[in-house]
Amino acid sequence: MSSSWSFEVETSIPAPRLFKAAVIDWHNLAPKAASDKIISAVPVEGDGNVGSIRQFNFAPGMPFTFVKERLDFIDVEKFEVKNTLVEGGVLGKYVESDSSHIKFEPKDGGCVVKITSTYTPLPAFDAKGVEMAKQSFAGAMKAAEAYLIANPDAYN
Repeated sequence: MSSSWSFEVETSIPAPRLFKAAVIDWHNLAPKAASDKIISAVPVEGDGNVGSIRQFNFAPGMPFTFVKERLDFIDVEKFEVKNTLVEGGVLGKYVESDSSHIKFEPKDGGCVVKITSTYTPLPAFDAKGVEMAKQSFAGAMKAAEAYLIANPDAYN
């Protein structure tokens, strides 16, 4: 049986700019903006369009060494993306499957980033993992926001 959680993060960055940084180019930006958590990221297959897979490698001390995610849907005009975890992270240990739907909605010159994650838990699943996932997502959005504030010419 599938379960889901939703979460929102408000930022001062306009949706088009944050979407470019935190979705389109996150594999390049993450090791710069969140270097304490993500040490490297690489495209595994594809050209960045639907079906592409990216791998994110985590810093020592993080709960997992890596994750691979597949891009299932992208709408660059509506600032919306869907992706699926295909390897690493919680997959196979705590969840059988995990997919996310993320939307960047303009608000007062910035935006609200909304995520809904749908997963199928395994017996070892711990609800604390949901809170960790929410905080990790918020941390990634805030890291991108901080980078963009510090680099006002980036991703315009």
